[in-house]
Amino acid sequence: MNKEHSIEERLWEFIDGISSDEEKTVIEKLLQTDAEWKAKYSELLQINEMLSSSELEEPSMRFTKNVMEGIAKLHIAPATKSYINKKIIWGIGVFFVTMLVAILVYGFSQMDWNAGESSSFAEKLSKFDISKFFNNTWVNAFMMVNVVLGLVLLDSYFNNKRKQFRKEA
Repeated sequence: MNKEHSIEERLWEFIDGISSDEEKTVIEKLLQTDAEWKAKYSELLQINEMLSSSELEEPSMRFTKNVMEGIAKLHIAPATKSYINKKIIWGIGVFFVTMLVAILVYGFSQMDWNAGESSSFAEKLSKFDISKFFNNTWVNAFMMVNVVLGLVLLDSYFNNKRKQFRKEA
């Protein structure tokens, strides 16, 4: 198998004209003397002629247009804007913002505002122990969800502003 592969490889280089001059003379001598080389050479010449005479198949000139027209005929799913109710999204956002504000109001109401009249707000805030509110796994999960939804709401707000800016420009 390796010998036959080597013969084919050397003959293809000879047919393509990329073999060296020394190699060409060796192959020409082998073609005159060896029957196996002669048979393989004639087979490869026929393959080479078939390849050079055949034309490559190409799609029609309107192929792209035909495909695009075929796709246009199909029913494409509507955009998400048409089936997502924005009032529900805003309602969920308002709910979570209200919950965040309620937690902050509750936390500030638990502070001792009369603990030392001379102390500043920063000192009062540093005495505020937040660990008693956030020591539960469910509260932490709730706060993480609120933060993520708040960021999504902020992102949608900035996207709307950007779209309005582009329409004006």
